[in-house]
Amino acid sequence: MVRARAVNLDSANKDSTGLGLTINDKTIPEVDITYFFNKNIAAELILTVPQKHTLRAGGTAIGSLKHLPPTLTVQYHFDLGGFKPYVGAGLNYTRFSSVNLPAGVDIDRNSFGPALQAGVDIPLSKNLYLNFDVKKVYIKTDVSAAGVKAGTFKVDPVLVGVGLGWRF
Repeated sequence: MVRARAVNLDSANKDSTGLGLTINDKTIPEVDITYFFNKNIAAELILTVPQKHTLRAGGTAIGSLKHLPPTLTVQYHFDLGGFKPYVGAGLNYTRFSSVNLPAGVDIDRNSFGPALQAGVDIPLSKNLYLNFDVKKVYIKTDVSAAGVKAGTFKVDPVLVGVGLGWRF
């Protein structure tokens, strides 16, 4: 199955640096490829393009960064007379790039964390599905100033998506 979704990224913005770090929420495109091992068990690779965000400290823009967050989940699909709800859990890898921060300030470029999801595929025709999906992805990075760790910034977004899926 292949799905295309529009996804609203709503960041948790948890910060232990004391700077009140946040990134902007946004709607992003998402594509996933799902391979079914049998009618209930599947693996899903979730992809998007690098997303640019403005980084703020206490509400003031201090820079920008991009993040690329491919995620792999294992899912269990239920069959409820046409409606096909699913739950999934897996691993997210996020790569931060194009980091533009004040001199001496930097972030860790790699993040690994768990990912959880729940969704439903609603048949529109034989192989076409309307999809609703909610994911919680754990993304964090260490923030340093002058080479000394200042704390951790957790993006930890909730992603709510709607799209179409094609099963073949």
